[in-house]
Amino acid sequence: MSYDLVIFDNDGVLVDSERAASRILSELLTACGLPLAPAACTAAYLGRSLAAVRADAEGRLGRPLPPDFEARYHDRLFEVFRTTLAPVPGVRAALDRIRLPACVASSGSRARIQLALEVTGLLGRFAGRIFSAEDVGRGKPAPDLFLHAAAALGADPGRCAVVEDSPLGVEAANAAGMTAFGFARLTPPGRLRHARGGVFRRMAELPALLEHGP
Repeated sequence: MSYDLVIFDNDGVLVDSERAASRILSELLTACGLPLAPAACTAAYLGRSLAAVRADAEGRLGRPLPPDFEARYHDRLFEVFRTTLAPVPGVRAALDRIRLPACVASSGSRARIQLALEVTGLLGRFAGRIFSAEDVGRGKPAPDLFLHAAAALGADPGRCAVVEDSPLGVEAANAAGMTAFGFARLTPPGRLRHARGGVFRRMAELPALLEHGP
């Protein structure tokens, strides 16, 4: 039996944005007095909302970040999106093979998700089925976003699959009672070992993993 709904994370799963996002975040935090290399930003903040990044960074700094921190981050990131953003390798072909209802649920802002999917040509596949951390009170690793997406689309959480590349996203899927599949293209597989559906490295592997259902 197959799943009733497949919930895709966006950054790093559908669109190849993680390296650029970590680099920009690193540069901005370093300018604010918190020197973190891009790899350290990935390790600390992959899968987190900007609100969570701000809270953690301010705790480390012992003072607030500038009020326009998020605006500066988005301005620089969106320029990269408009000029160089590409889909994750193999994701188009994988989506063509997956015949199940699908949606996007991401920690990014709605504007970020919309632009990323638009410039990569994926927006039409998920129109009307896009959910953001802005829609719920708690972001990942809380299960709220995934449960919100399932409820909005009338799906039983126990029959939902979640495709995630972050440990926090897998944790959120587990908390929601869903089956997580860990995408280890950039994330070390060991950090995703709690994904109950399994860990995979190439998008070409995903359709077969989804065939058997919960």
